[in-house]
Amino acid sequence: MLLRAQSQYISVRHPEWSRDATIYELNVRQFSREGTFKAVIPKLSQIKALGADIIWIMPINPIGVKNRKEPLGSYYSVRNYLEINPEFGNKADFRTLVDSIHSHGMKVIVDWVANHTSWDNVLTKEHPDWYKHDKNGNFVPPVKDWSDVIALDYTKPGLRKYMINAMEYWLTNFNIDGYRCDVAGMVPINFWIQARKALDAIKPVFMLAEAEGPKFHEAFDMTYGWDSYHLFNDIAKGKATADQITTLLNKEKRTYPADSYRMRFTSNHDENSWNGTVFERLGDGAATFAVLACAMDGMPLVYDGQEAGMNKRLKFFEHDPIVWKASPFRNLYTKLFVLKHRNPALRNGDKGGAMEILSNSNPKAVYAFMRQKSGHNVLVILNLSNKEQHATISGASMPGTYHELFTDQQKTFGGSDKVDLKPWAYFVWSN
Repeated sequence: MLLRAQSQYISVRHPEWSRDATIYELNVRQFSREGTFKAVIPKLSQIKALGADIIWIMPINPIGVKNRKEPLGSYYSVRNYLEINPEFGNKADFRTLVDSIHSHGMKVIVDWVANHTSWDNVLTKEHPDWYKHDKNGNFVPPVKDWSDVIALDYTKPGLRKYMINAMEYWLTNFNIDGYRCDVAGMVPINFWIQARKALDAIKPVFMLAEAEGPKFHEAFDMTYGWDSYHLFNDIAKGKATADQITTLLNKEKRTYPADSYRMRFTSNHDENSWNGTVFERLGDGAATFAVLACAMDGMPLVYDGQEAGMNKRLKFFEHDPIVWKASPFRNLYTKLFVLKHRNPALRNGDKGGAMEILSNSNPKAVYAFMRQKSGHNVLVILNLSNKEQHATISGASMPGTYHELFTDQQKTFGGSDKVDLKPWAYFVWSN
């Protein structure tokens, strides 16, 4: 079964450098004991060696004080869109960090919070009319539980102009490469289309939406693969089966533009802090689902600390540094990212090979697919269960001799092959 896209929506034109890119989420507060921009720089070579291409930096702006949650507050409660959070350093420090990321051959996108601000943002005094209000004229949170922020009103042309100018400021003056846009679905899509056009006029940008849905690809390069993330968790807990991945991917291919990027992940800052580590959610299958997220269509994300096998929930509102240590996950991600860079079948969007779901005698527990592009093949076989499994994998595209990524073994497949798989086993074969 070959998965092909059909969609009424048109995808934006992606920067060419994003075609085989991977993405790395950087939480400055927790990345080091210092929690500063300067402290990130010595570790950039390690991020580069991992195979990361785009570094997504969580919000860099000052955090609101009024109605702040806990000691340090949320990064997503922005007090001033044109300034730097003094916890992290100053503008010169940030410019040095961006320049250093570029000198390592990587790109940088900044987390942008357009939907709401802190209660003491400078705009509350200068332009209170740009906010939503209740019947008594009071500012209101966008969601009741988000008590530390208040909602902006995108029916106001002045707000739109200001927000785009602020995004242009960081692009023009600090040479960043784009944005990850927080709760993008809560901001009108026509604003994002307007903003994308303005930013692309300065330089080709990369835009990631914290949203899921085909319409966002009219403004964004990439959307979140939330559905695949939740399905991974359900499979790991025995609440879903491997063949449901194909059902989900078929739905995506029917609705998303052919050249859209979907972000595949097993963790991020929200999931780690609020819903548990990969080991809490995926158990012994954490590595297996990491392999799937990296080899299926889409762009894989690593949240900082995953490469160190981080097995703790980072506190969201406090300084809670990552414990950096040697871990098999660093080697796992490095091998997968190197393969993604070298093998055209794993490229992003329609430049990569479509996923061919292989015939499989044990589809509830075993997942097998092939990706092909320009004579380059990648064959992936996974046991998505905690029990030993056996299956016969078949496909007209399979015959050939392959090299396995993690074991260095060579194997010749004949087109209908029996496989024996230990619990949570994974194999990535390429020619």
